[in-house]
Amino acid sequence: MPVAIITGASKGLGRALAEGLAARGWDLVLDARTAATLEETASGLRELHGARVTAVPGDVTDAGHLAELVAAAWQLGGLDLLVNNASALGAEPLVRLNALPPEGLRRALEVNVIAALALVQEALPLLRASGEGAVITLSSDAAAEAYETWGGYGASKAALDHLAAVLGAEEPGLRVWAVDPGDMATDLYAAAVPDDEDPRPAPASVVPAFLRLLDERPASGRYGAPSLLEGRR
Repeated sequence: MPVAIITGASKGLGRALAEGLAARGWDLVLDARTAATLEETASGLRELHGARVTAVPGDVTDAGHLAELVAAAWQLGGLDLLVNNASALGAEPLVRLNALPPEGLRRALEVNVIAALALVQEALPLLRASGEGAVITLSSDAAAEAYETWGGYGASKAALDHLAAVLGAEEPGLRVWAVDPGDMATDLYAAAVPDDEDPRPAPASVVPAFLRLLDERPASGRYGAPSLLEGRR
């Protein structure tokens, strides 16, 4: 069975992706900081889909934790997909750049960019050995558009987009997709804009876009989930 590592997998989009892959027979290594919530997710996937699911709680900025994730994948047989989904806002709720604390921006860069690259580096030998290895990094509209208060988070996602683009050029044997999932009802969005009461789509609604990438394996690049759902890039 193919094996995937998904960070930030205890809830939201990470959990929805884990459910979508488990339903297709994937074995999973799941990461999140809260051990109890992560194990609850993993147990549900085992019971519902019979998948082999390893829960590895920890912080993606910890190099030792990243090594544990890759070791867990190796124990399941290898690694075919790495999903860098864990994200940090930098400030909760979001603030304008003139009020963004440097430590907040630093945290966003450490989680969204540095940790993501460090995990890719740790996982590359297994991904290359797969023969069909793929990396998905979670992007955002804020990486490409200038939205007030989203500057720090958007800057970190823009940096991650560029790293993904270069990785795709440097690793032609892999598929590297930066995916903008669009608006979703997640805890991250609620923390970013707590006063926004407009309804947002459930994370599960965009999972078919990610599955389409895995089915069709288009060229490495940046993709928008809404466009994939409509049948176009």
